[in-house]
Amino acid sequence: MKITQSSASNLLLRNMLPDDYALIENDIVRIPLPVGLRLHEAHRAITRVYFPEDGLVSIVAVTPAGKQCEVGVFGREGMSETATVLGTDNAPYEAYVQVGGVSALSLPVESLTEAFDASPTLRRHLLRYCQAMMIQLSSSIAAAGLTIPQRLARWLLMAHDRAPADNIGLTHEFLSMMLGVRRGGVTIALQTLTAAGMIATSRSVIAIRDRAGLKLLAGDGYGLAESEYERLIGEPLERTGHFDARTVVSITGD
Repeated sequence: MKITQSSASNLLLRNMLPDDYALIENDIVRIPLPVGLRLHEAHRAITRVYFPEDGLVSIVAVTPAGKQCEVGVFGREGMSETATVLGTDNAPYEAYVQVGGVSALSLPVESLTEAFDASPTLRRHLLRYCQAMMIQLSSSIAAAGLTIPQRLARWLLMAHDRAPADNIGLTHEFLSMMLGVRRGGVTIALQTLTAAGMIATSRSVIAIRDRAGLKLLAGDGYGLAESEYERLIGEPLERTGHFDARTVVSITGD
């Protein structure tokens, strides 16, 4: 069945010009997006590109020694792999589903490349997304100077923007990799945010209770990449809604 532009939930696809979407429409298929699905392996040829309709995908750098470090995230606002847009057929990172979703839209890389070469407007649209991802990466580098609770607050906000509900399923192992700290540091940060009333945790599930408090705690670590995505793509990324305004504690040190 043909996936029409109006039925696609991915924001990057929905904000393409109709003529640009028509160039790839016949090759798009909808696939399931379960937790753990690997969309790309490091240093392997990229054969397909993916546009999630929900869920959360982690972009993970892998060192020669095998150490993993998350360098970016995307969901319904983005795509994998931006390397194809930048003219290469592989990349030194992995991309896999960290928070499961219902579906993603996928097509062969050749189809996207042909459309990219044929349409200046599609090329500009996708390159703007690459710019948005570079801003997210620079924000992640800047956030390395924040405290662990602040970095956790920033990441939870980014996950919440992309999650279908207020509950986010995560493991200590993943949070440890994302924050670049030991599991003990993750436990303390979770306890700190829980004590402040910002989150509640139960059996590997984190429930967002006070988004406004998380934003105050994250400070300048959150917001720039989100506002730039909206400026470049024309679609708001930051999740809005009514959340409890609770007292925010002052957190210093790691």
